[in-house]
Amino acid sequence: MVAGAIAPALSEPPEFSAVFRGELGLLLRWRRDVRRFRRDAVAGALVDQVIEAAASAPSVGLSEPWRIARVSSEARRDAVIANFSDANADALAAQPEERRALYASLKLAGLREAPVHLAVFCDEADDQGKGLGARTMPEMRRYSVVCAVMQMWLVARSLGLGMGWVSILDPARLTRDLDTPDDWSLIAYLCLGWPEEDHADPELQRAGWEARAGLAARVIDR
Repeated sequence: MVAGAIAPALSEPPEFSAVFRGELGLLLRWRRDVRRFRRDAVAGALVDQVIEAAASAPSVGLSEPWRIARVSSEARRDAVIANFSDANADALAAQPEERRALYASLKLAGLREAPVHLAVFCDEADDQGKGLGARTMPEMRRYSVVCAVMQMWLVARSLGLGMGWVSILDPARLTRDLDTPDDWSLIAYLCLGWPEEDHADPELQRAGWEARAGLAARVIDR
């Protein structure tokens, strides 16, 4: 269990200042997918703060379907690294020939360096929420878990920590290696630690893989 608890809601809604709104905008822009970590340990209290951020996330039907596994066993971490290596080799082979060299040059995970590994799942079978809001869109349970991940990510960044989401994995193999319940679906495998360097722009953009396109072509009126 995570030590501590989220403070109870205030009886009156807060009034957020212009300074706070500006800092929130900075937090959103500086939230990056970190793959380059220092190996320095992260205090348990800080890890707890990051995990506790999930507790106040919105969830469909108040289902709170997130399940978080701290992956501390060296053997299990080695299994995750082997999983990533195999999946990454497959992804490299699937790249068009003209992009393989660039793909091979990318650092796509900080699994070996990050001191903290967190595997985040969606419990597909738990009855909490009684199915409200998920009858026609059952994927809403998984989206709820993603909301929890984003809250964890923002808190991590606010503490000076970096977080990286590793998606180049075989999820079925990972759940077997972590020995989690069959009804849990992997949503995110997260690396957490102190970033080796800080950047406001995405690493993939700096590496020349892709650039942001902005919102102009992605917001429509109907």
